[in-house]
Amino acid sequence: MNPATKSIDISQPGAHLRLVSDRAAGATPGITLSGVSKTYRSRDGDVPSLRPLDFTINDGEFFVVVGPSGCGKSTLLKMISGLLPPTTGEVLVEGEVVTKPHGNVGIVFQNALLLPWRNILSNVMLPIDMKGLPRAKYVERAKDLLKLVGLEGFEKKLPWQLSGGMQQRASICRALVHDPKIILMDEPFGALDAMTRERMNVELMRIQRETGKTVLLITHSIPEAVFLADRVLVMTERPGAIAAIYDVPLSRPRSLDAMSDPVFTALVQQIRKHFFTQGTLD
Repeated sequence: MNPATKSIDISQPGAHLRLVSDRAAGATPGITLSGVSKTYRSRDGDVPSLRPLDFTINDGEFFVVVGPSGCGKSTLLKMISGLLPPTTGEVLVEGEVVTKPHGNVGIVFQNALLLPWRNILSNVMLPIDMKGLPRAKYVERAKDLLKLVGLEGFEKKLPWQLSGGMQQRASICRALVHDPKIILMDEPFGALDAMTRERMNVELMRIQRETGKTVLLITHSIPEAVFLADRVLVMTERPGAIAAIYDVPLSRPRSLDAMSDPVFTALVQQIRKHFFTQGTLD
């Protein structure tokens, strides 16, 4: 379990609910949001997407955001990444205000988005080429990452020669190749079948454990959120706000057996209540 979290007696009503300002003493903030909101302008007037948000993600934490469709989850990730400016408030990454894409952040999207004319190694090296970094310094790291995710021997294959799960593993390597401290993931396994998705969840936790990265993952799936996270932020329907933040008091490392743990089941049901209350679910 991440040292920033603490075990809570799940038998107590609301046991996992934490105030958004509640953060373990001495924990180092990796990402901080202060009064961050987003409103889109249109000919018909303002369209609020996110109400003001205040929360912190600790360095090295696996933090998952779950909420109904259209609640602003992807908008939130884009603002943290620097791809979209907030309407109000500020986002800090490692203590710096985000005004543009941050060099210490890697992003994984729902689709692998590998360039079809580049082989797998070349796709993984794409951020290095785009940033103008020395290829010789990073090519061995790229190969090591491919080995880490079980793609050793596929370096010269083209994307169409790999399965969807293998392509997504390559996209994770691409996000990690320049050694960012923070990884942002927007529904990274949403397009995969259920069996592959479960295997990728286990693989992702192993990668996070072995690299020590801070991970922010967006998902619609409550079981996936609880299985992966140190903490889960639950969002309301649009315009998105924070309904609750829950500790996940499951030990690490985790296997799929964790899904049969009564603590897992109880927390999934506790989070589902938010969506039943809102009239939305997944």
